[in-house]
Amino acid sequence: STMFLVGLSGGIASGKSTVVAVLRELGCAVIDADVIARQVVQPHSKAHQQILQHFGTKILLENGEINREALGSIIFSQPEKRRLLNSITHPEILKEMLKQVLKYFVLGYRYVILDIPLLFETRGLTRFMKYTVLVYCDPPTQLARLMKRSGLGAAEAEARISSQLPLEEKRRWATHVIDNSGDWESTRRQVLQLHTRLEDSLDFLWARLAVGTAVAGLGGLVFLLIRHFIS
Repeated sequence: STMFLVGLSGGIASGKSTVVAVLRELGCAVIDADVIARQVVQPHSKAHQQILQHFGTKILLENGEINREALGSIIFSQPEKRRLLNSITHPEILKEMLKQVLKYFVLGYRYVILDIPLLFETRGLTRFMKYTVLVYCDPPTQLARLMKRSGLGAAEAEARISSQLPLEEKRRWATHVIDNSGDWESTRRQVLQLHTRLEDSLDFLWARLAVGTAVAGLGGLVFLLIRHFIS
């Protein structure tokens, strides 16, 4: 069975959710890293317990779930706390992503899309992708969309955009670019073209997954992948 991985990313207010919606409509297999990140820190999970040990109960909501805003304010200003949080959550996220990849592999999908917001910031993940896709829009459009969506002033919106790797820089790393600067029909047309190209691609067999699973077993493969991902 030929199956490969496609990494999808974008920037704040670049329109990645619009592209994902079209891909899901086309029946594509999409694994959302953000959704998984929320799932692995639910109450009573391993990551939830470890986070409480290091950050305390002050970051909890009344229902026992983690207050993402409170935790975010801590790690935003303290890089060492951010690294600590990543060391807790990333292995759990990667294990769940691998489980879902294996599911789609067994089901016979041609390719699986990994929707990872920080794909180009965490360069180690791109080595496992046959293709990388960036959802791009020009800077003025990005700023206007963020201000409208979030109700932010220009200075606040610019600060949030500048905290991320610039889209122009990410564009140099991507193998495919969806330009979402225009209208919805233009974006949809580009996604359809990309889907057709990926479906017709026969030039890659992700043998490491198949062989690794058969030889080492799932546990060994998880260990190897996590070592690569977090190194």
